[in-house]
Amino acid sequence: MKGRSVTAQQKRWHDTLVTTVGCVACRVSMDIHNDQCSIHHVDGRTKPHAHWYVLPLCAGHHQHGYGGDGFPGFAVHGQKVAFEQAYGRQADLVQLCAQVVAESGSDVPAAFMAWLDGSEVEA
Repeated sequence: MKGRSVTAQQKRWHDTLVTTVGCVACRVSMDIHNDQCSIHHVDGRTKPHAHWYVLPLCAGHHQHGYGGDGFPGFAVHGQKVAFEQAYGRQADLVQLCAQVVAESGSDVPAAFMAWLDGSEVEA
């Protein structure tokens, strides 16, 4: 797939999101931890911030149009408006993920925080 290469630090961040947060839509809608998920790039894969601006989503909430384990729900791909109405704006979900990671006692990378507050474009 075309895009920027993921740095080792960004890959660790993705792994932390999957294991610590799980599918953020499952967490928000059903208050469950579903770590059977992958990384969704909110703003594509080619922009400088592409690998920081991500969400962990299960297959149903990412592309297939149903929630974890067949629960009803919406997929961000193909149902973006319904997805955001049901679970929240993707930008807000990115911030929620960082909050969950911080509250778990795991480190939130300084490069992610710098991107989030707009003080740094690329790490």
